[in-house]
Amino acid sequence: MSASTVTTAAPRPAYRVTGRRVVRSEWSKFRSLRSSWITLGVAVLFLVVIGSVAAALYSPDGPLGGKDADSGAALTLALAGTNLAALAVGALGVLLSAGEYGTGMVRSTFAAVPGRLPVLWAKCAVYGPVAFVASTLGALLSFLFGSAALHGERIALSLGDAGVLRCLLGAGLYLGLVGVYGVTVGLLVRSTAGGIAILAGAVLVLPGLTGLLPSSLGDTVSRYLPSNAGQSVMTLHASGGSLVGPGAGVTALLVWAVLLLAGAACRLRRSDV
Repeated sequence: MSASTVTTAAPRPAYRVTGRRVVRSEWSKFRSLRSSWITLGVAVLFLVVIGSVAAALYSPDGPLGGKDADSGAALTLALAGTNLAALAVGALGVLLSAGEYGTGMVRSTFAAVPGRLPVLWAKCAVYGPVAFVASTLGALLSFLFGSAALHGERIALSLGDAGVLRCLLGAGLYLGLVGVYGVTVGLLVRSTAGGIAILAGAVLVLPGLTGLLPSSLGDTVSRYLPSNAGQSVMTLHASGGSLVGPGAGVTALLVWAVLLLAGAACRLRRSDV
């Protein structure tokens, strides 16, 4: 009589949702999309090409020349493409979040991560640093090419001059945070077109609309809008009343990020997909 053998299936391993795994998932989504790298490349191209051309076209008789020229004029020229780069970086942030609602992939995402909020943190943790590194590299290349074009001019600066590296890193920080703004706005409105329109309005249109407010209030509000706060961070010497100091500019940018993250988190927790 033969003994019967009973085989039992090996227990399936238990998988837990962890922050590290959610970040890896969002990184996989980001790097697998060709549009991510194309749009990021366009942002860097805006920085390098526009900054280099502006420096190459510099004239001592122009608005940034003359004996009263600002000592940070070389940086102003090098970072002339920042607004267009901000649109590209912010638009990509919107696509990375609102795009999932358009394709329906958001249902799979939240089925895998029922808590939802880790998805928000992971998207920002992936895209923010990537946008910062790419933008800082673009700003650095733009400055180096511009320095070559301005060689011998009175406004020329080098990387070793005081405040230059701070301004270039400030440009990268500003654009990295604009990318985070894009992610949060996309999750707030859940529409790619609407999110990009809101972001473009905040970067390009809103600063001009503050002129409709009473002068004292308009000046105060204008200084702390994201675009002007970013300008304060990447300007060598803040002049006039339109800009605040670098420290106050960084604080304003971070406060905007916190407010938008809080709004996106509230929207995710309270609304169905």
